[in-house]
Amino acid sequence: MSERQLYRVRVPSTGREVVIEAEPDEVYVDRASGESFEVVAKLLPLAPSESQLPWAVENLRFCNWCDQLAQKDLNDCPHCGRRMAALG
Repeated sequence: MSERQLYRVRVPSTGREVVIEAEPDEVYVDRASGESFEVVAKLLPLAPSESQLPWAVENLRFCNWCDQLAQKDLNDCPHCGRRMAALG
């Protein structure tokens, strides 16, 4: 289970974006430019979460029991709690 939140951060001058696990009061610096990152977005799912995958179309599947979206790396549906069918 991931305890840290995933964030999408950006270097203001170059527009370069990175997804990182970040702590709330830390300052993160780009290795290439030496500038500090600014937070652009907080990624779903919010921490703490059993899944390590961000919510994106390529990382989701439908639960065969309740038809709700869940991440591909989960065995049990986070909505109904039932075991999902194997990926084929």
